[in-house]
Amino acid sequence: MPEVLKAPLVVEFPFTRSLGPVQSAFLTGLRERVVLGVKTRDGRTLVPPVEYDPVTSEDLGELVEVASTGTVTTWAWNHEPRRGQPLDTPFAWVLVKLDGADTGLLHALDAPGPDAVRTGMRVRVRWAEERSGAITDIACFEPYDGESAERTGSDGRFEDMVTGIVAPARLDYTYSPGRAQSGYINALSDRRAVGERCPSCRKVYVPPRGACPTCGVATSEQVEVGPRGTLTTYCIVNIKAKNLDIEVPYVYGHIALDGADLALHGRIGGIPYDQVRMGLRVEPVWTDGGRFPDHYRPTGEPDADYDTYKELV
Repeated sequence: MPEVLKAPLVVEFPFTRSLGPVQSAFLTGLRERVVLGVKTRDGRTLVPPVEYDPVTSEDLGELVEVASTGTVTTWAWNHEPRRGQPLDTPFAWVLVKLDGADTGLLHALDAPGPDAVRTGMRVRVRWAEERSGAITDIACFEPYDGESAERTGSDGRFEDMVTGIVAPARLDYTYSPGRAQSGYINALSDRRAVGERCPSCRKVYVPPRGACPTCGVATSEQVEVGPRGTLTTYCIVNIKAKNLDIEVPYVYGHIALDGADLALHGRIGGIPYDQVRMGLRVEPVWTDGGRFPDHYRPTGEPDADYDTYKELV
């Protein structure tokens, strides 16, 4: 059996979202060193504030200020902080019910060790030196022995309100494609495309998954397909992706390689985007050192008849 591949994989992108009036006021308040909650019809104050009552689903909008001091209601010690967490030394994750609030706010507590943390301890907000209107404007909580902090009397109206946020999302993991796709990837390094045939329905799947998605039985018989194929359907991309060195507009489509019963994805080049069409016969174009086709270009053959690929659209 060939060696199963594995490699580190990072999925990272900026998550951008707009803010409604409640979240806008909350984050703008943090920038101004003010913590806001929202009042429900039955008199509860929710921190962090939400736009709808989690019990009744009613719209919420009455903003009230709470103190920057509070009480730990529960906690867990973090022995090994990860990249991007609030502190780079061991700390406690805590739920803090701020004075004047009825719910807990999750954040980090800077403490020398787990023996220094307990449910019921008093804490206060440590504000970040530079604030921009984000939850990170609260650098962390810290132990506090004093009285409840005074409030500014804010009603939630500020100048230059924060209307949107950009939060980086990242996932680091080790990816293993499995036996079937390892064989497919290894064949690509030799500029070949291989699939696997189902022993029951006899369909050839590219890329292979190790099992037939229709019959549910394991596949192991390798079948070489292509290299030419038929463009079954496509889209024209008009928005340039970050870090992708391809000028727009360009065409991305489904390509059914000759001998395959499943279409794979690929970029279409070597032809003006407005001349691309279903049924176009294409072949792979490799770059020096490339481990997979850079794009597919027209072969010059007559277009395939629709009936020959309609099941793969």
